[in-house]
Amino acid sequence: MDGGPAMVVTAPVREQLDETLAEVVRATDAHIGAVFLMLPEGRVLGLEVLTGAPRELATPWARVALNRSAPVADAVRTGRLVWLGTREELAERYPQTALVLPYDLALAAAPVQDVAHSVRGALMLIWPGSHPEPPAGIEHATIGHACEQMCDYLSRAESVGEPVRPGPLPRVLKRPRAARTAPDEAQAAADFARRLPEGACALDQSGRITYVSTRAELLLGEPARVLLGALPWQVLPWLRDPVHEDRYRGAVLSGQPTSFIARRPPDDWMLFQLYPDRTGVSVRISPTEHRPGPAPRAPRNGRNDEAGAAPDRVTAIYHLMQLAGALAEAVGVRDVVELVADLFPPAFGADAFVLFVAEGGRLRVIGRRGFEEGAMATLDGTPLGSRQTPAGRALLTGVPRFYSSPEELLRAYPGLTGSLLKSAWAFLPLIASGRPVGCCLLGYDHPRPFPGDERSAMASLTALIAQALDRARIYDAKHQLARGLQAGLLPHTLPSLPGLEVAARYLPATSGMDIGGDFYDLIRLDGTCAAAVIGDVQGHNVNAAALMGQVRTAVHAHATAGASPDEVLSRTNRLLDELDTGLFTSCLYVHLDLAAGIARLASAGHPPPLLRRPGGRAEVLTTPPGLLLGIDPHAEYPTTEVPLPPEAVLALYTDGLVESPGTDLDTAIAGLACALAAAGEGPLDGLAETLVHFDGASAHRVDDTALLLLRRVPTA
Repeated sequence: MDGGPAMVVTAPVREQLDETLAEVVRATDAHIGAVFLMLPEGRVLGLEVLTGAPRELATPWARVALNRSAPVADAVRTGRLVWLGTREELAERYPQTALVLPYDLALAAAPVQDVAHSVRGALMLIWPGSHPEPPAGIEHATIGHACEQMCDYLSRAESVGEPVRPGPLPRVLKRPRAARTAPDEAQAAADFARRLPEGACALDQSGRITYVSTRAELLLGEPARVLLGALPWQVLPWLRDPVHEDRYRGAVLSGQPTSFIARRPPDDWMLFQLYPDRTGVSVRISPTEHRPGPAPRAPRNGRNDEAGAAPDRVTAIYHLMQLAGALAEAVGVRDVVELVADLFPPAFGADAFVLFVAEGGRLRVIGRRGFEEGAMATLDGTPLGSRQTPAGRALLTGVPRFYSSPEELLRAYPGLTGSLLKSAWAFLPLIASGRPVGCCLLGYDHPRPFPGDERSAMASLTALIAQALDRARIYDAKHQLARGLQAGLLPHTLPSLPGLEVAARYLPATSGMDIGGDFYDLIRLDGTCAAAVIGDVQGHNVNAAALMGQVRTAVHAHATAGASPDEVLSRTNRLLDELDTGLFTSCLYVHLDLAAGIARLASAGHPPPLLRRPGGRAEVLTTPPGLLLGIDPHAEYPTTEVPLPPEAVLALYTDGLVESPGTDLDTAIAGLACALAAAGEGPLDGLAETLVHFDGASAHRVDDTALLLLRRVPTA
């Protein structure tokens, strides 16, 4: 069997990643390091390899949606290192991340990219909060070099058809142990610990006890044979308060000493002092007369205070908080589907996922992961009132249905298991305000029990999903109406005029789903003259779209009546003042005299136009910026006249093309002018495509964009 390439290529690449991660952690003196790689769908980062912390503590970070606010996601999106020097800075910039890392630490996230800025993932490093400054000098160069090396390894693996993808669980890179002590030294160390009045024990990175002194056995009340290899909070019932495990988590993740006090029944109080390093945690145990105050009932990491809560409960609660925050920002159904698919199944270790929506009296599949399309035929289109399928029954009764094995499902619904091709299932109804919204299905590759606390957590999450999905469907309906209105108000075609070549583009925002009030138009005035107009109504809603139509109609009416550029804007301005909509509009009006080769411009607070002259030189045209329309009914709009020689190109655009967070507007406009100059003399349609995707344009537009290009050409 020819299975060699995967073993020949992928395994060594992972070894190279491990070596590079170990080296950068050592060179920067970080105590935790992690490498995240892009999953195939390109929307999620998966944790590939981790060092310095146990896998269990990293579970909440194992999947990071790329469109969420998280250090590694921001590093990938921006292509720059993200530095967080304090716990307070982490909480301020990334509150969701701070929920699972509420410790005194410093964190850096850097994109795993090459010199061409091709990003493959992210590197995360964690130091104690005492790390003085952001990485600089040699430390910064070391991180950058490590990221370039990793990107090179990953690129070469992908080029031969063997891309490295993160598995369902991250690999844990073990640190090399120091040379073993000689037997007499080991005995001397044990004797030293035995003579101390305090107890001593050691924990490995996963929290399991690897050494316990004789005095510690007495203080803990259990012999070494019970303690060794066990987690303290599992083998000692009086240490099961989640606050105690949280202190261990804090020591490992922050790399700094910590302590806590616990009561050993009936009334003996013990002080535990934890001293972490890169290999584990040393614990000093001593009796104390100090009595702590009431234990905090809601620690910052989201732990509940139920005794004996399982570690995976921490992960579920973290995902609950993360999903709650993410759903609060989601607007449309597609946003909700992608967020739920990315964050909901990992919270409960599911291997497959389906999201149904109630539509037209039936359940319709709107999102799935891990199920083949053919498997959905049995469930897609199920009548809402049907008891013949588990999804329909769950939604009809409002009660979740859990099936821990194929035998359970077969007893309830004979013949159904073959089509679902899994070994355990959870059918979770989505109910909002007492109305059926849809249903979630989680599938598992292996039989699985569903304990009570897990069922409760699922119910909490599905309540959030139902509300978000219901809200998103209402939003989408309004959005579709507004988009239809906006599309109907924009020109479907532009008139053809001898001596003038025209191209236009309209692009909706890629961030959010609101509509804008951007508009453009070309008006034929006579055989040799035309008017071009572009504008942007304030706001992103139906009112803005409606006002955009009124402004465009007013400009068209005044232009065809023979008004000059300043009069067109003045009269339209008075109309907006009379309408009293509370919305303002930027507008640029251009009168084109093609016979004389002259353009006369007037601006109402609109970005300046660009002119590329024959030969390729482009410039920003300076026009007196009048007030936005709708502010002052007496505002004046001076006219500027510029020559328009044959083959000259005039570019009119809205601010969505040049505005993006953190970008200087003048610099962006200058960049657009450079792109216009460098684009060459090809057809205007090609030039329009180039400009709406020029390097200075925001990759994630936060506003709609309109572009109108005009070129004076010789007439036959």
